[in-house]
Order: sequence, then C-alpha cells, then structure tokens
Amino acid sequence: MNANDASPPVALVTGASRGIGRATAVALARRGVRCVLLARTVGGLEQTDDLARAAGGAPATLLPMDLAEGDAIDAIGPTLAQRFARLDLLVHAAAHPPPLTPVAHLAAGDWDRALAVNLSAGWRLLRTLTPLLLRAPDPRAVILTGPIAPEPFWGPLAATRAALAAMAASWAAENPAIRLHLFDPGPTATRFRASFFPGEDRSPLAAPDTIGERIAALCRD
Repeated sequence: MNANDASPPVALVTGASRGIGRATAVALARRGVRCVLLARTVGGLEQTDDLARAAGGAPATLLPMDLAEGDAIDAIGPTLAQRFARLDLLVHAAAHPPPLTPVAHLAAGDWDRALAVNLSAGWRLLRTLTPLLLRAPDPRAVILTGPIAPEPFWGPLAATRAALAAMAASWAAENPAIRLHLFDPGPTATRFRASFFPGEDRSPLAAPDTIGERIAALCRD
C-alpha cells in the first residue's frame, strides 16, 4: 500500500473520547475517513467508535494513551506506518486543563503536567508523524488553540497554548507540503470549558458537533 492508492484516507484524532475530538472523529468517519482515536479512557473511545459506525464510518483503531507518556507517543508514527502505511490527517484536540491560580501559587506537579500534555505531547506528535504525513497526497493538520492573552490566573494554559501554536507554525514553515490550521473553536459546550466556568449558562455556546463539522470540512474540503 502507498499514499497514492485507492485506500481511504487515515486520520489521527487526539482527545477523541469526548467533546470536540469525538465530534470531529464522527464527522470525519461520516466522510469516509478511517480514524485512529487517541484518548486516555477506553470506554470513551469505544463510545466514539460506536457513534462513528452509526454515522456510516468504518471501525476505528483505538489508542488508549496518556499524552504525558512521551515514549508511547514516540511509537505512534512507526505503529501507524506498519498498520496503514499512510497518515493523511492529524487533528490534535487533546488538552489538559490546569488549575486557575496565580502563577506564584501554581504547584510544580500541575505545571509539569500542563507542559507534558499541552506542549511536549504536541511536539512529540509532530516529530513522530511528519514522515508519514509527508508521504500523503494532501496532508493536513488541525491543532486546536484558543485565547492566549495573559489574563490573571490563566498563565499555564495561555503559556502552553502560545508555545504550541508557535512551534506548530514553525513546523508548518519547515514542511510546506503540509497544510496547517491553528483552529480556535471559540466558546463551546465541552467538559474542558466547564472545568473553568462551572456555573456558566451553556445555552449560547456552540455544540461540539457543530465545531466537529467545521474541523472535518477543513480536513476534507
């Protein structure tokens, strides 16, 4: 098999057990993309797979993994190369919500996990997946971002988001064959957002399914 044959395109979607990651995986499956789903919880991944199949998609490949485990991320590229011999799309939706706290009060463990999941995992994904993406006829990457203004108490999330966006932009400049979208979904009714705004009225927020369709369109326009 090679990237130019008639086999369906393959996408790796992180954060695929819920929220925007899940919605994007279902939307891609509906478009005929074969999805590799990555998240920590097996049960959540299985539910996403069920939804994708109900939408007419092919069975997904499940990768239950904590993105803080760097060695496991490094193995993803070789694993996908052996399994599919191709990767067309990367949707990196996973993120860790660090606590809202003054920078001077942030615990070392919270900072280390924010760095590991929100920044280092992105670097490791780009490093391990670049060779496969460059073999695809129309490779694309969508990396979710968000507001990075240095507001009080948002230091860890803003810092890791800004660093990931800068690194991804440099990576895209180094690999112009890969189309990169740094995608800010805006206020969305996800568990991630609820962890920061627990009492918020969610009725005006965008639904994850709406955002997932938008991301899938970026991947498969």
